[in-house]
Amino acid sequence: MTSNFTYRDAEAAILGRLGESSIDPTLERIRALMDLLGEPQRNFRVVHITGTNGKTSTARMIDSLLRERHLRVGRYTSPHLTTMRERIVIDGEPISERAFAETYADIAPYLEMVDSQAGDEPLSFFEVMTAMAYAAFADAPVDVAVIEVGMGGFWDATNVADADVAVVTPISIDHTRYLPPNVEGVAEEKAGIIKPGSVAVIAQQRVAAAEVLLRRAAEVGARVAREGLEFGVAHRDIAVGGQQLALKGLRGGYEGIFLPLFGAHQAGNAAVAVAATEAFASPVEGDEQLDPELVRGGLANATSPGRMEVVRRSPTVIVDAAHNPTAMQVTVETVREAFTFTRLVGVVAMLADKDVHGMLEQLEPLLSEVVVTRNSSTRSLDADGMYEAAEGMFGAERVHLAPRMDDAIDQAVTLAEDTGEFGGSGVLITGSVITAGDASYLLKGE
Repeated sequence: MTSNFTYRDAEAAILGRLGESSIDPTLERIRALMDLLGEPQRNFRVVHITGTNGKTSTARMIDSLLRERHLRVGRYTSPHLTTMRERIVIDGEPISERAFAETYADIAPYLEMVDSQAGDEPLSFFEVMTAMAYAAFADAPVDVAVIEVGMGGFWDATNVADADVAVVTPISIDHTRYLPPNVEGVAEEKAGIIKPGSVAVIAQQRVAAAEVLLRRAAEVGARVAREGLEFGVAHRDIAVGGQQLALKGLRGGYEGIFLPLFGAHQAGNAAVAVAATEAFASPVEGDEQLDPELVRGGLANATSPGRMEVVRRSPTVIVDAAHNPTAMQVTVETVREAFTFTRLVGVVAMLADKDVHGMLEQLEPLLSEVVVTRNSSTRSLDADGMYEAAEGMFGAERVHLAPRMDDAIDQAVTLAEDTGEFGGSGVLITGSVITAGDASYLLKGE
């Protein structure tokens, strides 16, 4: 590659590959690439995270807690809100444009080698991004990498790493084009990140999913820590800008914790993150409890952009990345618990391959009116399709159509300002991670 190869060049090359929503369930290509790169994923310890909802928030909390322990941490999550660089984070900051371009240029010759041997199935977008993350973390170098699964577990490209700690956030049905249509089947796939000798930190699960995960742990000889038994949320109170928590850890209690995130689900994510950090520390520190001040500091600094994020006041505008009915139910419950809106207007854009009706059904009792639109993804359901789906659920008098996201936000803000009581009206923008990213770009310039 030329010396003037840029971030935009790398971005275009990666986007030219098979999208991350299209997968070929095999690890052969990514393993071949890792072998050519010298197995960079073996150069650091790994905390691996799978599940259906809450993965990114939990990953960010674990990252914050580990950095509070003065470790150098790499974090790999997906999808991104506004830039690919968000996926590869070192020391709490996205990789720079220059480092991104250099990392891609470094591995590009090896991509070509694997592609030439793969025939009609070259490396995908997600496989390339995963290889870049592992290469960047090895080059940094980091002490530990917090790795979020893209989809599933067994066949996910990230699963070329063998984690010290395998975290499973709550499992529900999603990605039915590629994953089984039942919770047990999804759990079977996600259980694949639990490796021999690891610690499996398992969030609260449906019974069917829990049974699958525990069976996998027993088969490979992994130790198990379960939310609600070995660890969990002991107490929580609503607080200004978040919530106040008391957590039961694997080795003791942690009180007086402020978490600047909303919702019972984020409290659960925090408990999982603390248990994962304790499990990670155990080979070095044995049964010693984490420093409570470390836990308080790590969680107080936790952020989760695009997840119940207040991006504007007067009226309050919330951006949320809920993208399936289970996540949308949690969003609705969190809005009701943490806010006192007398009137809430929605801006909704969803992907065509998602359960649009299931998500709208959750939103209908919460929203006074809804402005439907599309997001920037080629997979987005168009605005007319969203209108048709919402009209049947809300009634025509409560549904407004805006072909563009910026116009939809403006219309929703106007509706909230014109008809809501002062301080009691708000706007909720939701339906997809991409919707949340588009809104963040438009409202925050990010």
